Parts: sequence; structure tokens; C-alpha cells
Amino acid sequence: MSNIQPSQHHQVSVQENSSDDSANRFLVKFWGVRGLIPTPGEETKAYGGNTACVEMQVGGKNLIFDGGTGLRMLGKSWLQQQQQLTAHLFFTNAQTNRIQGFPFFAPAFAPQNYLHIYGTAASNGASIKQSLSDQMLLPHFPYPLQVMQSQLQFYNLTPDKVVDIDDVTVQMALINHIQKSIGYRITWGEYSVAYITDLQSKIDDLDADNIIRLAQGVDLLVANPNYISSNRDSQTPIYPHWEIAVNLARKAGVKQLVFSNHHPNDSDDFLDSVQTELKSDFEQAFLAHEGMIISVGCLNN
Repeated sequence: MSNIQPSQHHQVSVQENSSDDSANRFLVKFWGVRGLIPTPGEETKAYGGNTACVEMQVGGKNLIFDGGTGLRMLGKSWLQQQQQLTAHLFFTNAQTNRIQGFPFFAPAFAPQNYLHIYGTAASNGASIKQSLSDQMLLPHFPYPLQVMQSQLQFYNLTPDKVVDIDDVTVQMALINHIQKSIGYRITWGEYSVAYITDLQSKIDDLDADNIIRLAQGVDLLVANPNYISSNRDSQTPIYPHWEIAVNLARKAGVKQLVFSNHHPNDSDDFLDSVQTELKSDFEQAFLAHEGMIISVGCLNN
């Protein structure tokens, strides 16, 4: 379990009800696994070219982490499955590749839906609502945020807050001072997942302590390897650029490690070779691809 004690933090509580089989599952699904910019094309179709978006179905609750272009595909799938939707959307930061899918998230335009949206202040002090709204203003986008007819509830987070959604707890901490990014730990019963996707080549002591606290003993850590040279070719040896994340995972006693947010220049062939090298270093480590689903846990009735 995490060393962070919920009683030490401010609380944001949301109550929900769920009666279907999803109430007994903890599933993680990847809808966008690319960093920086979308990269569609023949060389990226196996792993995917959409930017960051991870769905978690936790105890009957719908949680989303980051709203890159993968959020559009997630929204399309939800429209096919549900008449009414309550979802919780958590942003790690307000950079373009984390928010650019939000204007295309179809459930946000349906009046019967309810979206809880969480984020910290950006490096310029803008709230998550302001950041999402600004990208939908002319000349960047033809329609303002106000055209979204769903009920939108915004929460301004600080790294010491905890969000309780019935029996699901979301803890957070500042993990990157440069980008003002936060990481999350999602706990449900005996199961936990950490989502920490802004690792740098150099991590100061404070950030490292926060990362380890969030990731302590989790069943799954979703992280990003450090980007390496963009001049990749068959003659370039694969540098173990995942070393910082692997070392943190070992220190925290992580059971399974998944890398996401792949560099735009990383082709499918390159990522295949990285996967081979990575598993030789950390056996329970994998590279995420769009459509990947990980079952973290299941409670039996």
C-alpha cells in the first residue's frame, strides 16, 4: 500500500451507484499511447499513433487519464455502449498532447451525460477549465466549450488532494516540477495502479520520493521511458532509456510495468526491438499499444 495517508489530505468526494458486472472489475485500456504529436501511418499502426489516453474501469466507475487524441476513439466506443454516462477525467498536465482530444469527445456533447474533470494549474497559472476552454476558441477551434451540453463539473486540484469516488480512491503528487505534472495512484480494495507519465532524464530527490510513494507496491505502473535520439536507424544500438523508470519500479516494488507515450519517431519495428531489450532487464515490463487491456483485479460476488 502507498505511504500516503488519505487522512492527511483534503478530500474531494463523489458518490455513484453501479449494478452491472463492471462493479467487480478493475480494467485498464489504452486508447492513445503516443507522446508529443499524433503519428498515424503504416510504420505506427501496430502500436498506434494517437496521443495519451488511458481508460480505467474500476469497481463500476469510468475513469480516464489524459485526453489526447485517443479520447476521441474512447468517446465513440462509449456512445455505442451506453445511453447515459458518468465519467471522471483526470489530466496530468495541460500540454497540447494531453488535452487535444477533448473538443472531439462526443459524450461531452450529450445532455444526459455527467463529466467530472480534474486538473492542476498549468505553468502559467491557468486552471484546467481555462486550458480546455482556450484551445476551443477561435481561430483554433470553431466552437467554444459552452456548446458542450453535458454537465461539466471542474475540480482544481493541488498535489495534496485525494479524490474519493465511492470505494475508489485517487491519490496524486507532483512528479515533474518543470512541466507542473502530477501523477496518480488509483486504489480499489486490495488493487492499485499508478499513472506516472512525465519522467525526465534527471529526477530530483523530491520528485523521486513522490513517485515512489505513489507507486509503492502497485499492481501496475504506467510510465514513460525517457525519449532518446530521434536519429534512429538499424545501425543505432538500443540504449536502455527505460533505466530510470525501471529503477523506480524496483525501488517501489511494482509488480508490473507498462511503458506508454512512445516518441513520434518510434516505428513499430523499433518498438518491437525495445520490447525485447526491455524484458531482458525487467521481465514484467511491456510496451503499451492501442487496444491493450490489462485486468488488474476482479472481486467475486
